[in-house]
Amino acid sequence: MSPRSQARDLALGARFAVTGGRSGLFRTLLTATGVGFGVALLLLAASFPNMLFQREVRESARAVDGSHEVTSPRPDSFLHLGQTTVYREEVISGLLLRPEGGAPPVPPGATAFPPVGGMLVSPALGELLDSPEGALLKERLPYRVVGTIGEAGLIGPAELRYVAHVDFLDQENYDGRGVRYGWSVPEEPMNAFLVLLVVVACVVLLLPVLVFIATAVRFGGEQRDRRLAALRLIGADGATTRRIAAGESLAGALLGLLVGTGLFAAARQFAGSFTIWDVNAYPGDVVPMTALAVLVLAVVPVASVVVTLFALRGVAIEPLGVVRTSTPRRRRLWWRLLLLAAGAAFLAPLVGAVQPAGTRIDAVGVVTGTALVLTGLTALLPWLVESGVKRLHAGPVAWQLAVRRLQLSSGTAARAVSGIVVAATGAIALQMLFQAMEGDFTELTGQDTSRAQIAIGLDARTGDEVRLMIERVAGTRGVAGTVGTVESHAWRPGPLRGSEEFAPTTSLRVGDCASLREFATLPSCTDGDVFVLLAHGAQGGPDDARITRTARPGATVALQDPHPHPSAPKRPAGRLPQWRIPSDARLVDSRPDPTGRHQYGVLATPSSIDVARLDEPDAQIMVRLDPSVPDAADLVRNAAADIDPTSWVRTLKDTQRDAAFSSVRTGILVGSTLTMLLVAASLLVTTLEQLRDRKRLLSSLVAFGTRRSTLTWSVLWQTAVPILLGLVLAVAGGLGLGVLLLETTGQGVRDWWVFLPVVGIGLGLIAAVTLLSVPVLWRLMRADGLRTE
Repeated sequence: MSPRSQARDLALGARFAVTGGRSGLFRTLLTATGVGFGVALLLLAASFPNMLFQREVRESARAVDGSHEVTSPRPDSFLHLGQTTVYREEVISGLLLRPEGGAPPVPPGATAFPPVGGMLVSPALGELLDSPEGALLKERLPYRVVGTIGEAGLIGPAELRYVAHVDFLDQENYDGRGVRYGWSVPEEPMNAFLVLLVVVACVVLLLPVLVFIATAVRFGGEQRDRRLAALRLIGADGATTRRIAAGESLAGALLGLLVGTGLFAAARQFAGSFTIWDVNAYPGDVVPMTALAVLVLAVVPVASVVVTLFALRGVAIEPLGVVRTSTPRRRRLWWRLLLLAAGAAFLAPLVGAVQPAGTRIDAVGVVTGTALVLTGLTALLPWLVESGVKRLHAGPVAWQLAVRRLQLSSGTAARAVSGIVVAATGAIALQMLFQAMEGDFTELTGQDTSRAQIAIGLDARTGDEVRLMIERVAGTRGVAGTVGTVESHAWRPGPLRGSEEFAPTTSLRVGDCASLREFATLPSCTDGDVFVLLAHGAQGGPDDARITRTARPGATVALQDPHPHPSAPKRPAGRLPQWRIPSDARLVDSRPDPTGRHQYGVLATPSSIDVARLDEPDAQIMVRLDPSVPDAADLVRNAAADIDPTSWVRTLKDTQRDAAFSSVRTGILVGSTLTMLLVAASLLVTTLEQLRDRKRLLSSLVAFGTRRSTLTWSVLWQTAVPILLGLVLAVAGGLGLGVLLLETTGQGVRDWWVFLPVVGIGLGLIAAVTLLSVPVLWRLMRADGLRTE
């Protein structure tokens, strides 16, 4: 047959799809809705690389360019200090600026340099500061809001960020001097374990979408079969009817492309209004990659035709009916198992090939193997449902109605839950990978949150000022205890020896006995005692001999650097202040402080040394919070910012997760959330489509006296049985796929019960779909369902 005739048959099918009366139009709209959801999600997935790229571009553009070294003030130079704070678990980034001339560059996202004491804020931060919830944060940011940071200066519309012009920055407390913004940092190759996670996640998250699209184009199969039989009755041959059927699916798919594109266009306009797992984006960033968008728009209509022709390959459409209405031939098992075996064969050679120190993996092998395993499980599901429901018989009326329906059309039920099987299988495998790899990307910090929860560093001019700072923090509401010390250095006096470039030095800490006990194992301590703290080979610490070259009982030390760097600020002439370490000072062993670090040097109690003589002292404070005080951590941060705007405040944590791993994990969680929403929508749409096909049957049963509650329970069992069988298959397949993927990394299974949350989500879907379909079900039970035309 000529291409023109084939095209005419496809066009006739498309015409039937939109002109076949209210019933046919509704079926086409249902198909378009299902395909539209899938297309929208595929376009969102295709936009994800551009979203991340644009975030990185803006983050680089707003950073101070450090590639041009500026050693002295210029008209366009400025001092800068980056600030990061936390407010009620929300991270707020800031940049403090002080221009050194009259022509400083305008920060990205701003129209003018803010005046002294003014700050520019992101829209999200501005809303927070203006709300009652931001009252505490206002105290921490005592600058007046003079403008808003535009899109060019933010990585996302929900980012909390400020840029402030201050007058207290100097060469003692700044990060550096800059003349322009914008820099780029070469990205390190991603760890091979992370690459494996990303590759597997892409397959796991996108395959359910393709399965759903393939299911959607087969909506209304029973009504279509009757119409095709009528076409055969008026003289159309079997090939023509199949092409007409393909044309109907093609019309629904093309309409679905329009619906999906519309849903995508609408969704991207609200991209900044939603934050999923701390990720949001500007609408202009949600742009699919051209190649991926073209691939989606081309594959969907082609797939609709292929799927329809494939579905009709074993169907005999005759003038008086369709053979499908009779008992179908039992499904074969061998070729389904062959797909699983092929997937395992692709993954088997990769055992032990993925090493954490590497940066590359056989992506083609992983993608092919994973896709074949998931496809094999999808193909195995119809056989499992058919075999499972075949053995179900006795039970209540609702159960028997559901079982009989499943026995007559198990393929339709299997298609409805195939997306759940793929998503659940992939989720279980991903969870196994996450659990096994988390230990490689999560390390113990050594910090002891039972002794302190916050660490603070404050700059001071004198030792007495440090004492006042410590007292002020200790008196803040919400503070249950503090470990506070005055920190400085002690140098060996006298000329340099041999090849020395600087005088040997060690740290000097002054604090009460309770605070000093947090750094050392002290046999006893009273005010006036002095201790020499030895590192004893602690990680990151110097040799004890290096410490005692400067600090030892009876030695005299300088309290200022006797050989300062030429660029250091000049100090008043005169004899350097010195201090003699008491000869009865005891040598003590270092112990990890609450931050997990071993300290070393000299520990002195307040009456043993005059802190006013110390050079450039700092206040180092570790705070134990009172859990009964609301916002205790924010009250402490406010106090630190009020004392010293350049202070740093860190929250102590027992563990720390690798940033790249966290980023990949966040991306996968975002994708998983969207995929599960699609799976829920697909199951609901499929259930409604099946109910609509049975409108006449439901009305007949009610007319003969069947209770509506019985039919409602029947729908519940029709949804539950295939899902439960699918979940059993997903658990077995997910655990097997997870083991195969773990073997590629040489990792072992950490927890065999990772499937429990996935099973819980599946059971929740049963309940949700049943509840949402009940109103439609009850409407379809009305007597007007018996009407015919």
